Amino acid sequence: MKRYSSAISFFIFITCFAQRLYAQFNDSVHYYSKYATTGIINKTNQNRSFVLNNVFAFSVNKKEIALNSSASWMYGKQNGSLTNNDFTTGLNVDLHKNTRKLYYWGLVNLTSSYSLNIRHQFQGGGGIGYNFVNKPNIEVVVSDGLLYERSSLKIDSVTNENYQTIRNSLRLRHRWVINNIITWDGMHFWQPSLLKFDDYIIRSTSNISIRLKKWLSFTSSLTYNKVSRTNRENLLLSFGITAETYF
Repeated sequence: MKRYSSAISFFIFITCFAQRLYAQFNDSVHYYSKYATTGIINKTNQNRSFVLNNVFAFSVNKKEIALNSSASWMYGKQNGSLTNNDFTTGLNVDLHKNTRKLYYWGLVNLTSSYSLNIRHQFQGGGGIGYNFVNKPNIEVVVSDGLLYERSSLKIDSVTNENYQTIRNSLRLRHRWVINNIITWDGMHFWQPSLLKFDDYIIRSTSNISIRLKKWLSFTSSLTYNKVSRTNRENLLLSFGITAETYF
């Protein structure tokens, strides 16, 4: 993982999602979309580097079922050399999440990552979740289940590995809104293989957003990923904007 040795300056992409933002889902509001773009730039006399991270999410939230889809692309270079070209897309379904403490979930994920040496990866599975807190301004959810994984990995410069495994997937999701201005949210995964103890995946994203307008927020994001099988990890602290709307 590349490290930046000097002061970091950040820049913001301007987007146009100037639609009315509702505070939450309700009986007449069932859809949600979000676009976030964050990044960092570092430039000195000898070195130049940048990393950009773009995330799009769309959700449908009904009484008994919720559908959540997302896609993210992280791209970066240092001194003209590629450091990140990482793409992830996923879809998950939650059953009875809005009506019960204990609910059921299923998901599929597709991933490719230059920085983590993942050529392509498929994950699919399901399990149960538990709503510890599920209120408009605060949410704490823990879920667990089993995933089937099929991956093609780049072990070194000449060796590729194709393999399959079953993973336990433990997830913590949290969201806290303070005075409808500051939002702290995150999603954290621990995914060890059931077939090999030292084969595990860690995925963690945390965001702090300050609302500038009803539909626009300034966002700071911390993203960390590790794949033990390739012995690769990445860490990105970035700044940018989030545009979102309920409808």
